[in-house]
Amino acid sequence: MPESMVDTVKSHYAAVAESTASVPAADLKAVAAAFGYTAEQLAAIPATANLGLSCGNPTAMAGLKPGETVVDLGCGAGLDVFLAAPKVGPRGKAIGIDMTPAMIQRARENARRGPDGRPYENVEFHLAAIDQLPLPDGSVDCVISNCVINLVPDKPAVFREIMRVLKPGGRLAISDIALKKELPEDLAKNVSAWVGCIAGAVFIEEYRSQLRDAGFAHVEVIDSGADLNAWSAAGTSAACCASSLDAPSGPQSPLEVPACGCGSRPPGRQGGRLDKVPPASGEASGAASPSEAKPAPELRAGLTELIEHHDLNKYAASVKVFAVKDRSRRSA
Repeated sequence: MPESMVDTVKSHYAAVAESTASVPAADLKAVAAAFGYTAEQLAAIPATANLGLSCGNPTAMAGLKPGETVVDLGCGAGLDVFLAAPKVGPRGKAIGIDMTPAMIQRARENARRGPDGRPYENVEFHLAAIDQLPLPDGSVDCVISNCVINLVPDKPAVFREIMRVLKPGGRLAISDIALKKELPEDLAKNVSAWVGCIAGAVFIEEYRSQLRDAGFAHVEVIDSGADLNAWSAAGTSAACCASSLDAPSGPQSPLEVPACGCGSRPPGRQGGRLDKVPPASGEASGAASPSEAKPAPELRAGLTELIEHHDLNKYAASVKVFAVKDRSRRSA
């Protein structure tokens, strides 16, 4: 990823975090459902924790146990942290890491008002880059992440850092995007494909190799078969990644910024059929009132336009990633 894109990624995801009601809640739930979240899970967390930015459900494969410490890399507004919190229980801890201040602010606000109106007692959020974690060596039982590592310029550095903070025998359980074939030039150089988690992804076998090179054992990188075109269900679009990087604003040459507007549902192909997840009892499913709504972020509109012209499933896959730190390894 060009260094200029690091700034661009953050500015796009900050806009998503600050645009609290630009997409109907039912559309965001439809995206989450397409990538493995159940209606019960979504009803059990603060509604504003789901930003329609997922490409999988890492908590479903993490095997979390009471008393464990779990860390979510690129936590966004806290969706997976809040799902992990009851699994690790009051003796455990769920920690979110994100490099976008607006995301951390939103996650902390969500933590103060859980679905039962009480604050979460076993969660915390830290503003940091995911290749420089503010955590001690060997302090974590499980690392999760949801469609974020593809955004990082130096992926091996992230895997080394995960190895450092994991306890011997600890594990990672990640949902991410990996490539199946070379991207066409218009996708590879499109800013929306970069911030939308496609153009910065590596090939599936390279993903496996980088984990092995970092020292992980029992490495699995499996195509989940999820429909990436489902991101277009979130009204003006959806993206896949809770933000983990930082950035300036404005188009970044030589990457091409698509000329697309915001605020209208794309008329063309929407990928596979998506059934809307019904809202929880008493929860509004529509967009906010005009006084509350903000313009839909460029990230959402740009990625939706890409989906209108490309079947993303031809080039990339939502993958389930699992690996273990060998018990004989005491440090990274």
